[in-house]
Amino acid sequence: METIIILLVLSYLLGSTPFSLLIGLWFYKIDLRQHGSGNIGTTNTFRILGKKAGIVVLLLDMFKGALPVVAAMLLNVDMHIFIPGLVAAIGHVYSIFLKFRGGKAVATSAGAVLAYNPLLFIMLLAAFLITLKLSKYVSLSSIVSAVLFFILSLAFRDPLLIAFSFIIAVVIVVRHISNIKRIMDGTESKITFM
Repeated sequence: METIIILLVLSYLLGSTPFSLLIGLWFYKIDLRQHGSGNIGTTNTFRILGKKAGIVVLLLDMFKGALPVVAAMLLNVDMHIFIPGLVAAIGHVYSIFLKFRGGKAVATSAGAVLAYNPLLFIMLLAAFLITLKLSKYVSLSSIVSAVLFFILSLAFRDPLLIAFSFIIAVVIVVRHISNIKRIMDGTESKITFM
């Protein structure tokens, strides 16, 4: 039980670590919260700090979700191995280091899924990229992938995974409500590289 508690606490703290904000402040002298969308997620990092920083932040945010799941596997803890990844994603959204504010949990959730089931990750990534290619909206692609995660989880017949995927889908959709409104108004930013 003690191992589980320590793992969950460390998972939350890792998820709470705002890598994009730290990289922006340390290497670019830019506070991402004061530029672009004001979000500390991967998309705003790409827009404000550029491709190099964006890729680094994407990988680090995915790492935040993947490491706790891998740790749960290695420690062989007596709980569902996806739980630490979910906790890390929640930490990313409600960071203790940012007064319980944060990103939108897309990359961190993706990292957790990658560690849990690489094939499922590839399917969700494909859905993300196809939606992105067709719509040019990162936000819409994230929502589609999150909802698809819940739908595909039904095939696993794992009640806990279904519940976790539902939580992640709800969190990601709710965190993108402002983006949905901008898409409907025609003011949401589109990508230009696809």
